[in-house]
Amino acid sequence: MFEQSEKLLERARKTIPGGVNSPVRAFTSVGGSPPFIESARGAHVTDADGNSYIDFVLTWGPAIVGHAHPRVVEACQQAMARGSSFGAPTQLEIELAEEIVDRAPGADVVRLVCSGTEACMTAIRVARGATGRDKIIKFEGCYHGHSDSFLIAAGSGATTLGVPDSPGVTKGTAQDTLLARFNDIDSVRELLDHNTAEVAAVILEPVCGNTGCLPPQNDFLKKLRQLCDDRSVVLIFDEVMTGFRVSHGGAAERFGVTPDLYTFGKVVGGGFPLAAYAGKEELMRHVSPDGPVYQAGTLSGNPIAVTAGIETLKLLTPEVYDDLEATGNRLEEGIKSIIRDSSYPLSTHRVGSMFSLFFTPDAPVDHDDVKACDIERFNQFFHALLRRGVYLAPSQFEAGFLSTAHDDALIDEVLDKISQALAQVF
Repeated sequence: MFEQSEKLLERARKTIPGGVNSPVRAFTSVGGSPPFIESARGAHVTDADGNSYIDFVLTWGPAIVGHAHPRVVEACQQAMARGSSFGAPTQLEIELAEEIVDRAPGADVVRLVCSGTEACMTAIRVARGATGRDKIIKFEGCYHGHSDSFLIAAGSGATTLGVPDSPGVTKGTAQDTLLARFNDIDSVRELLDHNTAEVAAVILEPVCGNTGCLPPQNDFLKKLRQLCDDRSVVLIFDEVMTGFRVSHGGAAERFGVTPDLYTFGKVVGGGFPLAAYAGKEELMRHVSPDGPVYQAGTLSGNPIAVTAGIETLKLLTPEVYDDLEATGNRLEEGIKSIIRDSSYPLSTHRVGSMFSLFFTPDAPVDHDDVKACDIERFNQFFHALLRRGVYLAPSQFEAGFLSTAHDDALIDEVLDKISQALAQVF
């Protein structure tokens, strides 16, 4: 089934670490060899062996209008003919920035960059530069890219500083990152109490997508907003994943909580390497050349990537989000029905067009809950689905995604395959 992909992986390992250019692609967590993808269209991807899959990875979120949407393809082809990179300002950059400002509550000013990692790294630099403070608070299970400040493991208690989670991250860097628990406002309050006037920012995914899809609960975001206001701490929403996916205005709009700074990526670039950070004018004017906080990039605002982002956002009308919500509800209710009828020890979460099936009977609320899932059985389920032509993210700790190309017939087909796969592993 994967003969050509296995040969390609063997070849790739000679010149690329692990044979992949991002670790989760290696299938280390689920075992086996990853399919090497050759093409994609709509809701399907096809690998080097000619196997076709219904895709719920969607390039880890960006392909919200499906792969190779004709309007996006045509617009990018026309942009490419005009030149692939200028290293100079373009009108397109203004149009995308204006679209982001129009959609995201409280976003006054936008700076385009090339990756979510770059956006998150710079957002905390802006917060530190504006406040004159050094420390940040992040949450266990939230992923903000691979810059040093975010690769920090949890300490043993609220007053314990983080420790490096990767070789190459210095202890000095780790000391400025504090770890809280998602959906636990008291853990944040305790950190702030023990680090008075030292914390520049709190950064989080408003919906966790890197420990499975975990929604905020019990007004967690509103309580966090109030806590940051009370302590003059910058609140940063990492909406690289949720931005313009879970609603027209992202998670901030969906949950009615406005951060001070945002980071965006994935959907906003339409599948190209593009991201952004944005926020209140008084903070964003600290960014060079308006202010002293330095950030630059040769390919920032690349015209092809910006074009893809503009066309994707144009396609995402309020009516389209209604359709995505209906598709998500169809999948969610179908999964819940399978769980009820079978009594399998499973649970599920969904926020808009993000979802997860968890191999635990009680729906998780934080990273520790997900770590307690039956990971081995999930891995068996993953491969059972892959053999049936359904491509999920290869980890219990990753969210799944829906697109406008996932119609009712595909959802019903997938639900049948899920039922078959679960019957095989239980």
